[in-house]
Amino acid sequence: MTVTTAPAVAPLTVQDAEALIAAARDAAETASVAVAITVLDAGGHLLAFRRDDRAVLIAGETSTRKAYTALQLNAPTADLVDLVKPEGPFHSLPTALDRPLLFIAGGVPVRRDGRLIGAIGVGGGAPEQDHGFATAALGVLA
Repeated sequence: MTVTTAPAVAPLTVQDAEALIAAARDAAETASVAVAITVLDAGGHLLAFRRDDRAVLIAGETSTRKAYTALQLNAPTADLVDLVKPEGPFHSLPTALDRPLLFIAGGVPVRRDGRLIGAIGVGGGAPEQDHGFATAALGVLA
C-alpha cells in the first residue's frame, strides 16, 4: 500500500503577519479609514494585531471575529453573509458555537499554494471597505 502525502506548505509566520498588517493598514490609510487588523495562524492563534488610535473601540473585536470566522469556514466573510440570514441554510450558525462567529465582510482566509495557513480580519470601516483592505493585504504574500 502506497501512502501519498501532500507536499509541506510553509506556515504563516510572524513576519508574514506583520507584512499583512502593514499592507492592510496602508490600504486603509489611503482611504482615510481608521481600522483594527487581526492576523491568525492556521490554528486560530493570534500572530499580529494592530488598532489605529482613531478606530472605533469595537473594531478590535470585530477584526478578530472576522478573521476567526474566515479561518473556521475557509471562506471570506463577505461570501457568507447571505447564508446566515433568516431564510439562509446556516441561519442558526452564529449562535451554535461557543466562540462567536461574525458574518460581516472583512475576514479573509490566507492561503499558500492553495492550502489554508491563516486568516486576516479588518474592522472599523464599512464592511465593503474592510473586505477590500483585507484582500489588498493578501498581495504581499503573492
